[in-house]
Amino acid sequence: MFPSIRRGIRTLCSRRIYFFMMVVVPLGCTFFFLNLMSEGLPLKVPVGIVDMDHSSLSRRITRSLDASELIDIADDLESYNAAMTKVRGGELFGFFYIPSDFQEKALSGRTPTLSFYSNMSIFVPGTLSFKGFKTIAVTTSGGIVETSLTSSGLDEDIAESLIMPLVTDNHPIGNPWTNYNIYLSQSFLAGLIALLVMTVTSFSICQEIKNRTSPEWLSTARGSMGLALIGKLLPQSIVFISIGVAIQTVMFKFMHFPLNCNPWHMILAMMLLVLSCQAFATVVVELVPNLRLSMSICSLVGILCFSVAGFSFPVDKMYGAIGIFAYIMPIRYYFLIYVDQALNGLPLYYSRLYYIAMLVMMLTPVLGLRRLRRHCLTPVYVP
Repeated sequence: MFPSIRRGIRTLCSRRIYFFMMVVVPLGCTFFFLNLMSEGLPLKVPVGIVDMDHSSLSRRITRSLDASELIDIADDLESYNAAMTKVRGGELFGFFYIPSDFQEKALSGRTPTLSFYSNMSIFVPGTLSFKGFKTIAVTTSGGIVETSLTSSGLDEDIAESLIMPLVTDNHPIGNPWTNYNIYLSQSFLAGLIALLVMTVTSFSICQEIKNRTSPEWLSTARGSMGLALIGKLLPQSIVFISIGVAIQTVMFKFMHFPLNCNPWHMILAMMLLVLSCQAFATVVVELVPNLRLSMSICSLVGILCFSVAGFSFPVDKMYGAIGIFAYIMPIRYYFLIYVDQALNGLPLYYSRLYYIAMLVMMLTPVLGLRRLRRHCLTPVYVP
């Protein structure tokens, strides 16, 4: 096995593409994502205001909107059409519309209408603008009702209790700061590592078949396909695991992401993620021993991880034919371990099935070793 390992190390050192894909890309993307999301939550989304009333009440609403931490009044527009044009052009993410005679109708009890428009095609700023608009609209509505009740002689405390009979006390679990960096960066970077591991693995194995050097590769392992794979993939495993643990160290130690478990729980999860992704790519190569096709399949699966693995949409709410693919992706189990261990701090016992699932995935290439060995002994490259 040692001659095979030495050959694997020489292969990694012989081409700069390995260093670029295994070190430069993950570290560069880590810096990019963590720096991009350093504020945690996008604030001050640029929006517009269309004030057709120009009254003291409408100006008070405008000041309240501008004081919100979620939105920023970037433009004071003259009409609905002008505001809609800027939203469609991408200059604003929404606008708040105050109709004419708003103050007069509000004070006379004639139920005026406040309108707000949010561009939900860009989800995060659209959601933030909608939340900011709705908060101000509800607050304004409550203030007008309270003024009407107190002006009719009702006690102020009783008026407040009628408007808001219940006070909600929110406690977000796992991420009380609603920090997007804690959620998105962890998911994206783990998914990126999975994508790189699968593509590099399929590339390194299929290069032997393409260049017709696979018989020589097998001879370094005395004809054993299993030992040949271990010799080739072990150096890659060490590099990817080291990079993955380094990224975890940056996030958990220096960026202070929540880590409510023993650090070794997440380190073990990273090790299993790398090894199971290598196993997944090896199975693909065993089924399709072609450089172009195997890399395409691994790339496609790696990209689908970001949408099918349940990062942003619950798997149980997906169509069954789509959601089932989440359970054959190693990154799905890493994500569940991260939620259970790092965020929620559950005992390791409750995450045991996710660790076992990745361990089982590591053994799946055994089923196709004979087929891969046959292709390596008689390499035929089909472009």
